Amino acid sequence: MSGAERPDRLSPDRAVTVEDIRELTGAATPHFALQIRDRVRRLIERLPEGDKARAEGERAIARMERMAREGQNSGTVDAHEVPLPSLQLESERTD
Repeated sequence: MSGAERPDRLSPDRAVTVEDIRELTGAATPHFALQIRDRVRRLIERLPEGDKARAEGERAIARMERMAREGQNSGTVDAHEVPLPSLQLESERTD
């Protein structure tokens, strides 16, 4: 995954949609979360406050930052598996 974006999506003549944000972030993984965050940030930077796509983008940015920091924890660990340790800093843990 590169930081490159589809040129048509960044065109000033094209309206950014909520679907654009979801398309960028839908299949995100922790490994690429920060690159995706940067792409979303570039995409929404020209949108006014209150725009639906901007709001969705801001939520997506927060999710990408959490995913990059905490990992992806939507999966399960089977009884015979040992879970991998979290990359979250000890000082950030709340448990």
